[in-house]
Amino acid sequence: MNQLKRFSLILIGSLAPMLSAFAHHSVSAWFDTHETSELEGEVTEMHWQNPHVRFILNVRDASGATAAWDIETLSLAGISRWGITEDLIKVGDHLKVAGNPSKRSRNNLFVRNILLPTGEEIVLGGQPRWSGETLRAGEIQSEASGDSSAPELGLFRTWVSAAGGTFLFPEELNPDFDFGVYPLTAAARAALEAFDFALDDPTRNCSQKGMPTIMEQPYPLEFVDNGDEILLHLEEYDTRRVIHLNDAAEPESPPAAVLGYSVGHWEGDTLVVVTTRLGWGHFDTVGIPLGLDAEVVERFTPTELGDRLDYSMTITDSATFTEPVMLVNHWIYRPEIHVGRFSCTPGA
Repeated sequence: MNQLKRFSLILIGSLAPMLSAFAHHSVSAWFDTHETSELEGEVTEMHWQNPHVRFILNVRDASGATAAWDIETLSLAGISRWGITEDLIKVGDHLKVAGNPSKRSRNNLFVRNILLPTGEEIVLGGQPRWSGETLRAGEIQSEASGDSSAPELGLFRTWVSAAGGTFLFPEELNPDFDFGVYPLTAAARAALEAFDFALDDPTRNCSQKGMPTIMEQPYPLEFVDNGDEILLHLEEYDTRRVIHLNDAAEPESPPAAVLGYSVGHWEGDTLVVVTTRLGWGHFDTVGIPLGLDAEVVERFTPTELGDRLDYSMTITDSATFTEPVMLVNHWIYRPEIHVGRFSCTPGA
């Protein structure tokens, strides 16, 4: 077997869980993350929703003309866990905001800093700009290590992203990512070069994110023991993956599906899951395709103390890669955090 390619991007400190929440759709594909714009105006609409909290800001320019700016940020599922709640921003509030302007639409901004009428500043990435009184997203979920109080639970519990963790698909976050690190076939490289995120984003309008990309979802995930099956419940899109254990009757030719068909078995404390019949057609959300004959092998290994879940994913697809690709990640156990409802709003 060819040597496996291993890719990861390490982010240090409390920004890791916050940045991973950008991954619903690629911020770097839609917004210019190298540029920062400041705006000031009145909130005329407020939408607390998934996949992105959005509001309309009526901005007056130097000539006195006004324009409506569409301001968006992270998901409601993410920021509500960080204490950023609906009572903080209301229609009629006068705000100052700073963030990354859109590369594709006029009057559209991905906000990183929000100065509230109270003088407090919401910091959604980077450093404060205007105030010493800050509400900093990510601090509540800045834990790098897990809780070891319940080793008896093994795999079957809720796991969450850890500060300083890895990203399975760093190309979705990094606008300068070098796709040359992937061993792409000529056909896959041509598909990547032809990909137009504005038109081809596979998750737009709340379309279900499929395998293997769904495994980077930045929210809690839970394993439930259902006897002959294991349910893997992921918060993003309210996704439920069914893992058939190897003594279950497998159909001769299971139909292709967005999440594929998954069969699992145990190797000691490690759950090994083989997924085939992948009908989503995407390796990531920014242009690398995936063939119907691809195979994904996952390994979920909880530590003896139950404080951490180590994960690897190996993708074999001769239509996309010239050799297998391995991606790695890990989650931690925080008993106070649970899987919530995602309830994605189309058009958000």
